[in-house]
Amino acid sequence: MSRLEIMSRCLGTMTRRLAAGGRYDLEQELSSWLASWLRLPAVDASPEPGRVIRMFDEIARTYDRLNDVMTAGLHHRWRELGVLVAQVKPGDTVLDVCCGTGDFAFALRRAVGKEGRVVAVDLSAEMLTVAKEKCGRNQLHVDFELADALALPFPDRSFAACTVGFGVRNLPDIVRGFREMRRVCREGSKVVCLEITQPQIPVFREFYGLWFRGVVPRLGSLLAGDRTAYSYLPASVARFPDPERLKSLMEQAGLRNVRYEILAGGIIALHHGVA
Repeated sequence: MSRLEIMSRCLGTMTRRLAAGGRYDLEQELSSWLASWLRLPAVDASPEPGRVIRMFDEIARTYDRLNDVMTAGLHHRWRELGVLVAQVKPGDTVLDVCCGTGDFAFALRRAVGKEGRVVAVDLSAEMLTVAKEKCGRNQLHVDFELADALALPFPDRSFAACTVGFGVRNLPDIVRGFREMRRVCREGSKVVCLEITQPQIPVFREFYGLWFRGVVPRLGSLLAGDRTAYSYLPASVARFPDPERLKSLMEQAGLRNVRYEILAGGIIALHHGVA
């Protein structure tokens, strides 16, 4: 089907529905059009651990470059804000879960200073390899460990804070993950979560849908050679709980005084609760 035929179909659908007094979901129709135009693959967005690990292993070497392109480098600022919310101090020992290539962990390391310690865990060995290589380049030491966020290998009350950035949606059991984070944190310390969410502002929501579901997979194909992995990203966000529901799940895990702020025009949610 040509692009002109696809656009004609969209316009025809809109005209028929509006003429009949029905509703027309522009975002849904444009997403369907983009899927046909870009031939986006059908993606299983369920967080099955083995498949998710293999996917992140494959994109580890291009992960940072795609993050910078997709967020215009703003993801570093979001993590710095997460560190401020975590209220870590020089000399603290803190934990970063689902650490990926380590950017959140390095932001924590700068906050705790030379006398502090940062431990960071992930299930992707390749992502951890990239993170360890970055230690040497930025002269910030972090203890990177291969570990499961659902069964953290640390004693109760071991850390002064715990963070997780853009990783909770990849957990098969979100409540269990937050329960583990609460368990290893000292009483009264912060658990902080940064995650992508879907904006609610109407015009921005449509633009976001076009960018995230249409352009991002194409960027993944061009820059990382993996369209499927970057089709998983918007699909995983679409099935992820909205900010209010995520707040409820954190409370179910035993966290207290859970709050959240919406950043970047509505595409990022910063949740935090007290262990």
